[in-house]
Amino acid sequence: MILVTGGAGYIGSHTCVELLGAGKEIVIVDNFFNSKPHALETIKELSGKSFKFYEDDICDKAALERIFRENNITEVIHFAGYKAVAESVKFPLMYYRNNVGGAVALLEVMAAHNCKRFVFSSSATVYGIPEVVPVNEDSPLSAINPYGQTKLMIENICKDLQASDDEWCVSLLRYFNPVGAHESGKLGEDPNGIPNNLMPIILKVATGKIPELSLYGDDYPTPDGTCIRDYIHVVDLAKGHLAALDNLKNGTAIYNLGTGKGCSVLTMIETFKRVNKVDVPYKIVGRRPGDAAECWSDPSKAERELGWRAVFGVEKMCWDAWGGGEL
Repeated sequence: MILVTGGAGYIGSHTCVELLGAGKEIVIVDNFFNSKPHALETIKELSGKSFKFYEDDICDKAALERIFRENNITEVIHFAGYKAVAESVKFPLMYYRNNVGGAVALLEVMAAHNCKRFVFSSSATVYGIPEVVPVNEDSPLSAINPYGQTKLMIENICKDLQASDDEWCVSLLRYFNPVGAHESGKLGEDPNGIPNNLMPIILKVATGKIPELSLYGDDYPTPDGTCIRDYIHVVDLAKGHLAALDNLKNGTAIYNLGTGKGCSVLTMIETFKRVNKVDVPYKIVGRRPGDAAECWSDPSKAERELGWRAVFGVEKMCWDAWGGGEL
């Protein structure tokens, strides 16, 4: 049985749909800090399957102990964590306590219950501002904000743990920029509070909830002057977790999960407008500190070792984010 922490969140919920669709048994734990209970019902509806759910915090070791006592957990996919870069700069201790402390508590309970198969939701933020693109898994690591540092710390904890006990099977998945939604339109990115990522902001502008989008800088050394990122459809990303789980082996494996193609912020906005025939007003504002001009992936290792690659393009990402259906 697979424990999915943060399984009601954006990427976690899509992964749970894929896991259940593949016939896996899951248990979800989530405290709804940045997710909504409705996602659980949607997972059941889309998969046609049921599962056990615990509303608990992964920093609560007693709660984790209860979950492991009550279920035969053999594998864990760990999504739970705070994820806003700007917030992490403002409240670093909150991020270190929750993200790093929660991961340590989870790994301790796993070890106590002899559960040593672990897939971790890491991030391309561990690469910092890359000097060379595309980045591969051997590129230099230099997280430049507390959020990225927590991901890098947890990666190092996992590596040290596996080195101390070779029974551990660990997969560290470095995501690039997840966007899109389930093609049913019933499951997507719905953050609590003010959104931080590009697509939720585009959606709020397109629906009139925000008057315009702030585009941070148009003077980068890129073809249209805006930052270039590697946007990946959330369903492709979810399937990457299934591939990583099915290919867990003794040791620590690291994989980039991206498309291997760069797309500028302006291209994403214009594609969304064209595909969905809606207006997305925006204004150019100053650069944000710490934004790299370009960051996109070399995902060839995941294709070679996991048999996984992203199949959806930017148009599909924009279409599904707006409501889905047949493109």
